[in-house]
Order: sequence, then C-alpha cells, then structure tokens
Amino acid sequence: MNFATIIFIVALSLSSSISSCNKWNTADATKDTATTRLDMKNIAYGTDTAQQLDLYLPANRDISDTKVILFIHGGSWSGGDKTDFNEAIAAIKTELPEYAIFNINYRLAHNNLNHFPTQINDLQRAISFVESKANEYKVNVNKMCLVGASAGAHLALLQAYKFNTARKIKGVVDLFGPTDLVDLYNNHPITQEARPLLVNLFGKTPATDAAMYQQASPINFVNSTSVPTIIFHGTDDFVVPVAQSNLLKAKLQQNHVKVEMTSYTAEGHGWYGKNLSDTYAKTIRFIKENIY
Repeated sequence: MNFATIIFIVALSLSSSISSCNKWNTADATKDTATTRLDMKNIAYGTDTAQQLDLYLPANRDISDTKVILFIHGGSWSGGDKTDFNEAIAAIKTELPEYAIFNINYRLAHNNLNHFPTQINDLQRAISFVESKANEYKVNVNKMCLVGASAGAHLALLQAYKFNTARKIKGVVDLFGPTDLVDLYNNHPITQEARPLLVNLFGKTPATDAAMYQQASPINFVNSTSVPTIIFHGTDDFVVPVAQSNLLKAKLQQNHVKVEMTSYTAEGHGWYGKNLSDTYAKTIRFIKENIY
C-alpha cells in the first residue's frame, strides 16, 4: 500500500477495521527510556475502542528537541483506518528519524451515530493525551505538525486554523482535504455521491443548519496568523474536487500565510509512482523548514 491511493480510495467506503489489542512492535524496545527507540500499537487515548493511536518514538529523544508529527487518516469521516498511513510513516521515518510520530484512529460517523463534532473532538483528545505524556515520552508538544488525508486533512486544517490557540501546531500537510463544506455540498460535480456523505457526517444539510457547515469549514478560520500549509491535490479528483484546495490556497495567500500547493495533472483521489515520491519529498522538506 502507498501514501495516497490505498489511503484515499477508501474515502468512498463505509468500512473500517480497528484492532483493540495492545502490543509491542519493536525488537529493541525492551524498556521505555528516552535512549531507546519505541514503537507501540493501539494505545488508548479514550474509552471508546476507536480512540486508539500508534506511536513511533526515536532513540535519544528529549523533551526540548524531539518534535511531533501526528497523522489523521481519511475515509469520508465514515471509514478508513490509521493503518492506511503505515507505509507513509515508514517512508517519512527514514528521512525524519529524530521526530516522534503519532497515528490516530477516531470515531466514525455511521448509522446516525457519531455526528460531527465527534471527529474533531477525538483529534483534540488525542492531542491532549500526547501532551499529557510529554514528560514520559520525552517529546516537545509545542512543536507539532499535523498530516491529514481527505477527511483527515479536513480535521487537520480545522484544528490548525480554528483551535490552535496555544500555537503548538506549527504547520499542516493537507492531502486533498475538504475546506469549504457548504461549497462542497452545493457545487460538487456529483451531488448524489457527495451530499449523502456530508449528511451522514452532520445529520443535517446546509439548509437546515448552515452554521454547523460554516463552523466546520477550515477556510472560514484562515487569518494572518494561520500556520504554514502545504497542499497536494489531483486535478481529476472526483471525491474532493481540486477547487476545494484552490479556494484554500487563495484564502491563505490573501492573508499572506505561507502556502504551497502541488496539483498533479490527471491524478485522482490519490496517486502512485513518481508523483507519490514527489509528495514524500515535499512533505519532508516542508516539515524540516517549518516545524521548529
């Protein structure tokens, strides 16, 4: 599986698989010390079985210099799983070996359950959990980057722009995330596909609760203090149209916020090959340049 396609083709799926067992996942992590590399799976950050995260802590870490990257999977807010990011994390760890990485699951909207803001609440709870463990894990939670894909990118952007009052999030990586949910509902080229996903998330339409859609749209919270953002999008994306990213880029530029956007010609909701390698390289460079 790769950083994009397998992660994000699942955006049309309503299925997810969540493992509930805790286990060690590294041969050399025989004890939890700051000098030992530590990988762990399925650590509970809440009471629901979906509220779990994986962590990858580097050796020789310390609370001052070990910065944090937190991944948020996609899946239309109703599917997907943190394992979708496993290959991406393996690739990024190779080039950013000094960073602590966290990869979260969150409660999914389905069958009239877990309507928004459940998902953003879970992201905030996961961040709070990492913050509460900063001394134990020896990580600097004041230097954090969020990486999100599709629905996960929406959550990452919303957290970074609307709720980042303590300024701990220093940058956000946006892989084809929805940015203006009113526009997505009203102007998606395949409304019969997009609208049910949004109603599944909110339990309402913009006509019945415009404020909910507006308050959940990251683009409405961009201002001159917003964090640096890097955007990736395929020009032929039929799940989240590239117009969503173009709108965000324009709003960030209007507010003189550092932003760069890569549009991959003829790519859809994810990609492989040289474009995937390009995404990795630009993501790694962005993190090195902005998370300090």
